[in-house]
Amino acid sequence: MPYKHKIAEQLATIVQLDLETVTKMLETPKDPKMGDLAFPCFQLAKTLRKAPPVIAAEVAEQLTPALQAAGVPVANVQVVGAYINFFLDQQAVAADVIAAILTQQAKYGQHDLGGGANVTIDLSSPNIAKPFSMGHLRSTVIGNALANLLEKLGYQPIRINHLGDWGTQFGKLIVAYKTWGSEEAVRQNPIPELLRLYVKFHDEAKEHPELEDQGREWFKKLEDGDAEAAQLWQWFRDESLKEFNKTYELMGIKFDSLHGEAFYNDKMDRVIRELEEKGLLVEDEGAMVVKLDEYDMPPCLIKKSDGATLYATRDLAAALYRQDTYQFAKALYVVGGEQRLHFRQVFKVLEKMGYEFAKEMHHIPFGMMLKDGKKMSTRKGKVILLDEVLQNAIDDVKKVIAEKNPTLENADKVAEQVGVGAIIFHDLKNFRLNDINFSLEEMLTFEGETGPYVQYTHARANSILRKAGYQENANVNLPEGALDAPEAWAVVTLLLNFPNVVLRAGAEFDPSALGKYVIDLAQAFNKFYANVRVLAEEEAVQQARLQLVAATATVLKEGLRLLGLEAPAEM
Repeated sequence: MPYKHKIAEQLATIVQLDLETVTKMLETPKDPKMGDLAFPCFQLAKTLRKAPPVIAAEVAEQLTPALQAAGVPVANVQVVGAYINFFLDQQAVAADVIAAILTQQAKYGQHDLGGGANVTIDLSSPNIAKPFSMGHLRSTVIGNALANLLEKLGYQPIRINHLGDWGTQFGKLIVAYKTWGSEEAVRQNPIPELLRLYVKFHDEAKEHPELEDQGREWFKKLEDGDAEAAQLWQWFRDESLKEFNKTYELMGIKFDSLHGEAFYNDKMDRVIRELEEKGLLVEDEGAMVVKLDEYDMPPCLIKKSDGATLYATRDLAAALYRQDTYQFAKALYVVGGEQRLHFRQVFKVLEKMGYEFAKEMHHIPFGMMLKDGKKMSTRKGKVILLDEVLQNAIDDVKKVIAEKNPTLENADKVAEQVGVGAIIFHDLKNFRLNDINFSLEEMLTFEGETGPYVQYTHARANSILRKAGYQENANVNLPEGALDAPEAWAVVTLLLNFPNVVLRAGAEFDPSALGKYVIDLAQAFNKFYANVRVLAEEEAVQQARLQLVAATATVLKEGLRLLGLEAPAEM
């Protein structure tokens, strides 16, 4: 069914260019009146020494019989200036696409690009003893969507939550807890209480700078294995994870590994030893570094002058451990854009160490989540808590359901699916490199480009099928005129394009391509439903239109699933 590929094959033979070049040259015209695909001939003028319109006419003449012989369902080939425009046989294509979706169901759009190879994905990674803020949402939902997309493309994703569970902040927190905290308060309300203590430490340290020294002392004790420090650290970690897991459960996100920074404490010596053996570690102003001058980068700091290791040392140790453990084909790091240089350095150090796998390591940066145009800060206590946002969203959806559909079964479950889905979708419909301004009101509207709008469209499609008593049937027999309306063809062409969108979103690490796609499909379907009588008088016509509705519902549901959203059948 990949018609574009089949047309490209015939074109490549005639114009004597390689298949990849021809495929890239084929365009989708913005105006459907100019065809479903178009091939511009400007590029051929130099080699063929003819005017592009002449080339277009000559190629089209050879192409029409070639397409017919290859059984490609093209109804018409038109030459307009330097363009060859292809009009697909709408009846044949619609029957093919609908049958493929109804047969394959959720497997429609699946590829075997990955061949089962492992891909490690570093995502979420909140800091222990700090709240799960809206700032962590982006890494979590982008990483989860990429994991789903790569699985659809035939890879085996390994979701890793590289928890921020080490560093001087734990020394500060231990001092704060021992000075102003109580066990009862932490047990009752772990994260808010630990955050209160952390913020208080920084406020007090302005007046009493000696607190900073105490914080460093306690972290040194923790590093040296002091029993009290280790017990407090473990307790803070356990309590934090209990709270985080409630949020992850609500969002439907699971992990294959919770190895945080602390896990690599005993694995960094290997890195330092190996760098020394390979003659890559040099002294620079008392610190040990790997020079990266040949890449126009500052040196990568491996060990500070006081002997302390750094993030880079830890990330190098983590990369080696993950390659040993998972033999990954790719390693993705879904971490904010401000860490660009850090990851470029880490990957180049691994390359200098002779590790080929470093070429398949990718930093997946993203923009910031802003509040009133400003960055959020935990240290200053200026933070929007994710669990509060999720709960507010769920409560708001409950009110809408009570008002518009008070008899809805499982109303609480649906409110959860729609409220949580709204937050996730609002992030993923935006290109990941863009900053996002937090607005709960904008996220929750049932109109426009939102999660609730797409979920509602899916529920509407299911409602139509229920009312009509539709019985699932993958045998598609389109009577003349059943899907002739341009609104029906708009839906069919989008359904046809779903596998390409999945491939592009996964290959380019861009979930927003899929976010935009499901919005387009929902809008096209609602236009179709408003302009075409689905429940027609003639039974065969009605069946064909219902099959298009069923195919749309299937693709909407699968598109939402890949983004990490559920698709209620009723709303």
